Amino acid sequence: VQLQASGGGLVQAGGSLRLSCIASINIFSISRMGWYRQAPGKQRELVASVTRGGSTNYADSVKGRFTISRDNAKVYLQMNSLKPEDTAVYYCNVYGTNWRDYWGQETLVTVSS
Repeated sequence: VQLQASGGGLVQAGGSLRLSCIASINIFSISRMGWYRQAPGKQRELVASVTRGGSTNYADSVKGRFTISRDNAKVYLQMNSLKPEDTAVYYCNVYGTNWRDYWGQETLVTVSS
């Protein structure tokens, strides 16, 4: 299974970015898709996830600013009103029906103040 992420970059505070991820996996093998991030010196944390049934979950720090969406084996993260504390390496994730986690490559998001 390969996950190809794109869309990171440098943006000023208050700006927007959209992350995209395409997974090479049968959609019926997907239990959940999501995005995680890891800031320097911090642990990796869940940013947002969406289940096969469409239920979404967000970290408190991004509620109201980020929106996750999914289209078959593609997952997107629309990030609005970005803050410097959103600066991190972002990872696309697929949790399969085989109880395995699959990860995409690093996608750097930098928000300048």
